[in-house]
Parts: sequence; C-alpha cells; structure tokens
Amino acid sequence: MPIGFTEIQETIRMVEMEHLDIRTVTMGISLRDCADHDFAKVKEQVYQKITTTAQNLQATANQVAQEYGVPIINKRIAISPVSELLGHATKEEAVELAITLDKAAQALEVDFIGGFSALVHKGISKGDQVLLDALPEALSQTERVCSSISVATTRTGINMDAVAQMGKIIHETAEFTKTDNSIGCAKLVVFCNPVEDNPFMAGAFHGAGEGETVLSVGVSGPGVVLNALKRYPDADLGQVADVIKNTAFKITRAGELIGRVVADRLQVPFGIMDLSLAPTNALNDSVAEILEEIGLERVGTHGTIAALALMNDAVKKGGAMASSYVGGLSGAFIPVSEDNGMIRGIEDGALNLSKLEAMTCVCSVGLDMIALEGSASPETLAAIIADEAAIGMINKKTTAIRIIPVIGKEAGDIVEFGGLLGRAPIIGVNNFNSDKLIKRGGRIPAPLQSLIN
Repeated sequence: MPIGFTEIQETIRMVEMEHLDIRTVTMGISLRDCADHDFAKVKEQVYQKITTTAQNLQATANQVAQEYGVPIINKRIAISPVSELLGHATKEEAVELAITLDKAAQALEVDFIGGFSALVHKGISKGDQVLLDALPEALSQTERVCSSISVATTRTGINMDAVAQMGKIIHETAEFTKTDNSIGCAKLVVFCNPVEDNPFMAGAFHGAGEGETVLSVGVSGPGVVLNALKRYPDADLGQVADVIKNTAFKITRAGELIGRVVADRLQVPFGIMDLSLAPTNALNDSVAEILEEIGLERVGTHGTIAALALMNDAVKKGGAMASSYVGGLSGAFIPVSEDNGMIRGIEDGALNLSKLEAMTCVCSVGLDMIALEGSASPETLAAIIADEAAIGMINKKTTAIRIIPVIGKEAGDIVEFGGLLGRAPIIGVNNFNSDKLIKRGGRIPAPLQSLIN
C-alpha cells in the first residue's frame, strides 16, 4: 500500500516526540556451506562469508536512517546455528570460532552477532555438545557474540538433560564474567519453541527454513503507544485495545517501509517485520508504564496479566493488518533491567519472580534480563528454565529465559550493566531446592497439544 502524507506527518511526530525507532535491522546469513573437516578452513570461510555478505549493512542502514529521518538503533547479524559446523571440532576450536565471529562483528561494526546456538530440544548431537561445553569460555572471551539454546518445543517436550546442562552453563558463565557483574549471561538465551526469523538479540539465529540471506526488521514503540493512550484517559478497555491496535498499525507501516528500502539497497530478500514493544531506559519508553496507563497503580499488582494480555493481543492485531510479513516474536518484551517501570515495580514490592513467570503466559517472550542472587545453584537455575519451558510447551508459544545470577550479589542489591542493558534489582530465589527433579533427567514427554496432525 502507498504511504500517505498524513502517515508521514504522524511518523515524524512519533520519531521526534515519542521515541519511535527501528530497534534493529538484522541480516540473516546461512553458514552451511562453510563446513569442512579442516577447522582452519571453517574459520576462514566463516569470516569471509560474513564480512563479504554484510559488508554494506552498517553504511546502508545509516544512510537510509538519515534520508528518512527514522533512527535505526542497532545493526545485527544472525547466522545459522554454529553447532552445525562443530561435528568434528573440539571445545577449544569452538571457542576459537566464537572469537572469529566476534572479530567479524567488530570488523563490520555491527552491535551483535547471534547464532552461536544449538537446537537440543529432542537430543544432543556431537556438535551440539561441543558448543555447550564451549559456551562459558566463548561468552567470556567475546563481546558481541550471542547464544541461544532450544531445550523444548510443543512437538517434542522438554529435554531435561539439556535443561540441567544449561543450569550449569549459566552458573559457569556467571563465574567466568563475575568481575563484570556476570554480564556473559546477558548474551545467552534458553528457548522453548524458538522462531527462525527473530531479529532481536540475544536469541536471534538464521533458521533452517530461511534462505541464503535475508533482512528482517525489529521495530519498537512503547513510547508511541504510551503517548497515544494518554490522549484517551477515560476510554473503556475495548477502546484502549483499539488505540493500541491502531498505533501498532502505524508503527508497523513505518518500520516496513524502512526495512524494505534497506533490503532493496543491499539486494537481499526482505524477511519479516517483528513488532515487539521493546523498552529502553529512556523516559516514557516503558512497557510497564503502558500497563500502568491502562489502569494499574504499579506493574505487578492484581490485574497485570489481564492488562498485558490486552496489550499484547492488540499489538499483534495491528501489526498483522499492516503487513503480510509480520513474524519473529511480535508482541511485548518485559526485560526487567531495560524497563524503568519494571525496575520500579520490583523496588516497590509489587513485582516478583513468580509474577514475572505468570506474565510470560500472555506476553511475547519470557523471563528476560532478570538479575538473580549469585548464590542460586545450577539446579535452581535449571528448575527456573524448566518452569518457563513448560509454560511455552503447554501454551504452544515461544518462551525464553535470560537470567543472570550475579556472583557476589544478594537479593535487594542493585547491579549496573550499562548501556542498553540498564540496571536491575537483584531478585531472590525460593529457598527450597528442586535438585531431585533436575537430577532425574530424561525428557518430559510432549503434551497432548502436540498431536495436531
């Protein structure tokens, strides 16, 4: 559909006054043709393919942002899961490959490169295990490499052996980066039902169903939605849903225009629009504040899940009407450290870990950027992962876990991550253990919902 003059005026207002931005343009690149028995060749081919394919990503995105007046905040790369290249590799070689990826990202001046990943929801292959073993060192020795591990799907159930390993890996990664507030864990996501076209980090990877190269776009507009709602303080909830839906439509239209221009100039196929309301630490750029504008005194109080469900559904409906290629996660992110309203809810005692888990039943992702007390055991971390995976598995939706046990910190402390990652209050975990559950291992069978053929 053509873009009208009124839409252009509205977009200018949203950019200048309401924090509208293109949060990320993410180029997906397949590395399957880089496999080789000679691992030196693997590293060389990976570096060359990434730096050649994405050589103009940064410059083109900057040029389009300047021409159209819409900020593009992050430029990122997602690659096919690295475990596919590690069948004949050692742990040390896997770490070397992570460092190679980091060097490629630095050379291209992109913010992150995602795809140091493995899909182990039904079993763990040799290459998968090599990657898992290498993760703590790989994440501690790189700055821009992100990892995601799929441990569960609705069709396969939950691989509890993989869940147990991830509890240990997160704990080890926290220890490896403890001098920097265990920041390595912020680059690691554990998934149930991961999607193949997610442009947002740290969970992005280039899925098996994708083409050779593709460009996907993530748009974020919590500030735009918040400002729109403030103009209707007495609207009923049906009208509130309409306001959010109409606003999401406008945001998606603006984002797709920019994304298609970038993709066209790079001469790569346009993939999807991910309309996820992703907050920042900027004033009035908060998902929690949208929920409070809907009618909560503080996020986390009774009614929070109902308000979040309303908002998430309206965002999806508005985006789906604006584009035929809405994909990724598209809804609302609730990362604690990146959302001033979420932080305030925890500090005021309205929001806790159990409520955050409950909220993930209706939002786009899951437990995101949550700082936990450093004494949390690997088994406790694994049990938290298992709970969140169960929510995704039963509800046939994506859930993700990005938890950070900050070594040396206790519940009530505040940790500063800096930049986009923000700050977070340390949350305590349940004092009763789940060790026996985790040590049983095996696989939680797929639920009845999986029988859809």
